[in-house]
Amino acid sequence: MLEIRGLDVRFGDHHAVRGLDLQVRPGEAVALVGESGCGKSTTALALMRLLPAHARLAGSVRFAGRELLALREREMAALRGSALSMVFQEPMSSLNPVLSIGAQVAEALRLHTPLSSAAARARAIELLDLVRLPEPARRYGDHPHQLSGGQRQRVMIAMAVACQPRLLVADEPTTALDVTIQAQILALLDDLRRALGMAVLLVTHDLGVVAQWADRVAVMHGGRKLEEGPVARVFAAPRHAYTQGLLGASLHLAPSGLHHRRARLPEVRHDGGERFTLATPQPRAEAAATPAAPLLLQVRDLRVRYHGAPADRPAVDGVSLQIARGESVGLVGESGCGKSSLSRAIVRLVTATGQVLLDGQDLLPLAPRALLAQRRRVQMVFQDPYGSLNPRHRVEDILGHALAIHGVRARDERAQRIARVLDDVGLGQAARARYPHEFSGGQRQRIAIARALVLRPELVVCDEPVSALDVSIQAQILNLLADLRAAYGLSYLFISHDLSVVRYIADRVLVMHGGRIVEEGTREQVLTHPRHDYTRALLAAVPQPRTHATPAPFH
Repeated sequence: MLEIRGLDVRFGDHHAVRGLDLQVRPGEAVALVGESGCGKSTTALALMRLLPAHARLAGSVRFAGRELLALREREMAALRGSALSMVFQEPMSSLNPVLSIGAQVAEALRLHTPLSSAAARARAIELLDLVRLPEPARRYGDHPHQLSGGQRQRVMIAMAVACQPRLLVADEPTTALDVTIQAQILALLDDLRRALGMAVLLVTHDLGVVAQWADRVAVMHGGRKLEEGPVARVFAAPRHAYTQGLLGASLHLAPSGLHHRRARLPEVRHDGGERFTLATPQPRAEAAATPAAPLLLQVRDLRVRYHGAPADRPAVDGVSLQIARGESVGLVGESGCGKSSLSRAIVRLVTATGQVLLDGQDLLPLAPRALLAQRRRVQMVFQDPYGSLNPRHRVEDILGHALAIHGVRARDERAQRIARVLDDVGLGQAARARYPHEFSGGQRQRIAIARALVLRPELVVCDEPVSALDVSIQAQILNLLADLRAAYGLSYLFISHDLSVVRYIADRVLVMHGGRIVEEGTREQVLTHPRHDYTRALLAAVPQPRTHATPAPFH
């Protein structure tokens, strides 16, 4: 049905896609997988003819016997949204903010069918019901900002399947969604694929999603397809070193017993061209935190309320927790549960009530000068390293400024500490004179970690430090954090929405929901024998490899 041969895409001197061959058969779910910049989204936009005018395309893209690259724009527009449709990663930027969601679904119908306004409205309500939007008739007049992220994605899917396309291209359709919502959206797409007999080209970086939902997979890197085959075969016996590295580095596919105290994640390393090697670092020896270890941090009845929010719905609602010296505690929960507000309250970045005791001293009532002395002991690593680094400062200035604020004024001592921490985080001395924009995302996160560690803290609060990183870079950063913990004797509060990350890095796990801690215990207790229904729902939503049945036939 879809046959791509020798597809080349260039943007000026940048060769984004190089000689790609790919087929999608009727009723089949094919995953196009790879890391950021590999060309997978460019491929999807190329076959939809949605690339900017300066893009240069060569090769062949045939759909249902027609050469898409040769069609006039009017002919291509007639195909888009009818026989060929697309769901984008970020629905908020794809939906019209001034039109109701129902009107937008109805508009998709009116463009490609002879339906009257009344009939299009009735069918739009049916479609909103088909994608399981609650109370579709009542929500018809709602605008995109009135819906959650998962609900907006359901509306996008309703628009995409309105005319029963033969092929649906889904470009990272669940990347920005929480794990339970992700599972619902993927199940919905799979149900629609079978009910409507359509094929799906799923563009994703998430190997767990591929393992559960795709029939075949094509792996891309540097604009090239490196490997292709049935998911069961590729995942069981990958032939290319890059695929082996991606699979090895994926926490979603790792054994449930993998933990940083016993082993490290495999790391895939690019040796140039199409050469890759897979290496598994050895864990550093470290003493495990014991029940008798002294407490470093105690949080008691912490509450955070934001101006304008309902008084009965605080962001953090009476949370208590403790962290022992040398312990790594994972805090897991979905968007809006209060985990980031909790982390910011602990380091005094937002106003809170209750107690935050560091070695018995309450940080919340401290005056600025007294707080500064304690702040060195508790440092934070944020989710977005680029947003947390001053783009106008060189790396050595960023690190030196942190030291100067905390009283390290001797130039020689600052230089020595900067040199050591840059080596410890794997950047080396060449990084000193460079600016943040000159580094990759993973390297910028290493700079952010170096800025925290240069002060020699006792506790590091990590707020989603790997969620924005590709799987191979994620493995490197998690291994680095594990090594640094052993080398510096650190305690971690590790915040994540990803249970597989928490499973690897944490000794003890807290589950947060609705501003409260609903479950806590050892890693094994919480993730293997959960007691709370919400924890069970989180675990059930994690993608799991499935037995691949024959794809539903097209009809």
